[in-house]
Amino acid sequence: MQRITTTLDDDLLAEIDELIKQRGYQNRSEAIRDLARAGLQQARQDTGKGECFGALVYVYDHSSRDLSKKLTQNFHSHHDMTLATLHVHLDHDNCMEITALRGGAAQVQHFADHIMAERGVRYGRLITIPKP
Repeated sequence: MQRITTTLDDDLLAEIDELIKQRGYQNRSEAIRDLARAGLQQARQDTGKGECFGALVYVYDHSSRDLSKKLTQNFHSHHDMTLATLHVHLDHDNCMEITALRGGAAQVQHFADHIMAERGVRYGRLITIPKP
């Protein structure tokens, strides 16, 4: 590990100190390391570079014409990217699926966008983390 010195304005430092308090960090260094990692991950995601893991969460109408079949075909076509799926029956009409994904950041995002754009998918969100 290397020690660095940086200058922060008072308002930014106050925000960091509030984050430390809210999340229970032991010190500023731990919080700033986590913030730097998050910023680097966001930068990689913005450029579509790097490998990542993702959690794709979406809600869909299971009675929507051929949607279940289309979703299954999409996941089988991307079996190298799909790790596991949890299927939950929310009510008579709606199901939620949570799928763990792995792959290049751009490919994972593209696949998630494709799933969320299917007619009958009512809500979707992709959360990614960089591959260590």
